[in-house]
Amino acid sequence: MSFDLFSLMPAVYRLRDAEIAASQQLLTPAEQTELNNLKAKAPPLSADEQALLDSLLAKASRGPLASLLMLIQEQIGVLAEDLDQLYDDQFIETCAPWVIPYIGDLIGYQSVHGIAPAVDNPRSAVAETISLRRRKGTILVMEQLARDVTGWGAHAVECFQVLADTQYLNHVRLHNHYAPDLREWPVGLYIDTGFDRTAHKVDVRRIASGRGRYNIQNIGIFLWSMNAYRITHADATPSSADPLAFRFHSLGMDMRLFHRAVSQGEQITTPATPVNMADRLRRRVLCADLQKGVGAEYYGAPNSLALYLDGQLVNPYQIRVANLSGADGSWINRPTADTPYAVTVDPELGRIALTPPVPGSPVPKLTTSYSYGFNADMGGGEYARSATFTVQDPAWVFPFPDTASPPRYNTLQEALDFAVSQLAHNGQAAIEIEGSEAYKQTGGLSAALPSGRTLELRAADAARPTLLLNGEIRVSGAASSAFLLNGLLIAALPSMTPASPSPIALVHIPKLAPDGSSNALGRLSIAHCTLVPGWNVDTSGKPHFGASPSLVVLPSGIQVTMEKSVSGAILAAPLTTVCACDSILDATDRTNVAYAAPDGASGGGALTLQGCTVVGKVHATLLTLVSNSIFWGGLAAGDSWATPLIADRKQEGCVRFSFLPEGAQTPRRFECVEQKPASSQPLFFALRYGLAGYAKLLASTPDAIRRGADDGGEMGAFHFVLGPLRETDLRVRMQEYLPAGLEFGIIYQD
Repeated sequence: MSFDLFSLMPAVYRLRDAEIAASQQLLTPAEQTELNNLKAKAPPLSADEQALLDSLLAKASRGPLASLLMLIQEQIGVLAEDLDQLYDDQFIETCAPWVIPYIGDLIGYQSVHGIAPAVDNPRSAVAETISLRRRKGTILVMEQLARDVTGWGAHAVECFQVLADTQYLNHVRLHNHYAPDLREWPVGLYIDTGFDRTAHKVDVRRIASGRGRYNIQNIGIFLWSMNAYRITHADATPSSADPLAFRFHSLGMDMRLFHRAVSQGEQITTPATPVNMADRLRRRVLCADLQKGVGAEYYGAPNSLALYLDGQLVNPYQIRVANLSGADGSWINRPTADTPYAVTVDPELGRIALTPPVPGSPVPKLTTSYSYGFNADMGGGEYARSATFTVQDPAWVFPFPDTASPPRYNTLQEALDFAVSQLAHNGQAAIEIEGSEAYKQTGGLSAALPSGRTLELRAADAARPTLLLNGEIRVSGAASSAFLLNGLLIAALPSMTPASPSPIALVHIPKLAPDGSSNALGRLSIAHCTLVPGWNVDTSGKPHFGASPSLVVLPSGIQVTMEKSVSGAILAAPLTTVCACDSILDATDRTNVAYAAPDGASGGGALTLQGCTVVGKVHATLLTLVSNSIFWGGLAAGDSWATPLIADRKQEGCVRFSFLPEGAQTPRRFECVEQKPASSQPLFFALRYGLAGYAKLLASTPDAIRRGADDGGEMGAFHFVLGPLRETDLRVRMQEYLPAGLEFGIIYQD
């Protein structure tokens, strides 16, 4: 309140009230003692003491009339605040939370799931709707809606703009040719994409059904749901057949490069172009971009692709783009010594060829920064993972390579030994690998943990290192110890082959500790890691040892957790517990064993799967809980397995909202889909590790699977992306902005 009720009373009443207050003892004995102590205390008083003194003096001098008016004034203040809030409630920026739905209803806003960051806050979503109402019905608004609601790259197209028709001579559209201009390469490159500008005949089928496209009343919403993930300053992988031939991928496999999306800003004022989408990097597009020099949008240190020779960024004018297809040792279009270019690159195969150096000169070191395509934050990468780190105290995080002088360790095994020695002083320690380099280990790695201690081997945030092993990662520990892996890509060197007794896996938790005692390791945690299915791959991506497990767990009582990771087959002893969430378990073939006991046939430990895709056969003693998952298994000719999915204990556990192979032996089910002739089944982009669409469901997958999860999302490893719910949000919001008589359709571009 800006005024005091008591001060408005006539002076005679205020004086009389003061006389009454002076004649009575209004403080309790304890308050009076506290007041006397504060008065006797030497100044200055602290802020709290001064506030208490002022409060006691006010109470001691406040008569009955002043006290009554003070209570009345408090209630007037509440009423005034409520009146002020009523005014604030007229604006979405200042209204109370309970008013937001009413303002939204007033403007015709329909609530959505709010998955994408741009619409996950109801207040901001309604405020954005109010601002977009001014441009309702325009194509740019529809494009912005598609981008904000889904969180994906989006481009809206009025299909009548590319219809082939006889033009009215008073309104000739010179840019609209009936036949494509074959002199311009972008015309042919973008045919049947969201940036197609060639003329099309009318298609009378409905665009909403996904069959039709080009008609007068149609609006096409083109979506790019893939993400482009950055790898920064990583050494290119040389070809074994030619010292001047390299590949981008750290495992030496061919890989299509992607380019990252360039933001259009918060408000879209011009239509999107290909550079605004995370998409495949095409040869012609990169070639044209390099001709821009310093103005290149795809090439350069901060952009999607950068090449370095001996640490120096290669000038874009020194790079030639060519088709480098062919077997190793005989790539076509290899540069010759007399070429003016320093590097030849093929972004569609992920290959690089260096120009032969001057005789007697060494081959320069080739370092790359590039982007690859994938569907979500899984398997490790240069995305934010710091929230998943267990060891947060920087004093107990030891970098690798070591930054101390002199170095405390030089190899990764020495770093693990050093961290284990430090566990005597602290319950937790971590080895953090910097950068996205590939680290070759001449042998395996091993660690023996003390009782109750935790050791974390992880990649630094915004890094994705590759560990190339010539032996297993073997971990043992005393009671209640834990070993954690986070953010690593783990594969085998070509020299590492399956053997008995070892190596039998990339990560092996043996039954016995090195001293012969029982291995009592309590927990193994794997987060944002890739244990390469098949151990390693050839240049085409084919796994070397597809039937070999990536993880073998033998001690009884150990708990294994896996989150947002990719792994090959897992063999777990019957008395272990394995829990996987938002992960891919890939045996590289439907008929291989994806999960079982160490003998590869009997039941493995109790298994829990939530939002996982399993490629291969599964035999568990118990399926504790299976939810929102896909089992993609099959039987080979003469297979001894009765069915690709077996749970020994059928009276305990639950399988819900999942896709199961035919004849699966499981505990009680709820809302599951079983594979049968002519029934619904998942349709994958690809099931080979290393491809951009790995384990991603096609948009044409039947809704029984694509929308068959417990929340209406898709089954499988990418359930957490909630792609179908984003699409539903878009369909709801588009109805608010679509002009009367028009129809829209969603068209996925990847």
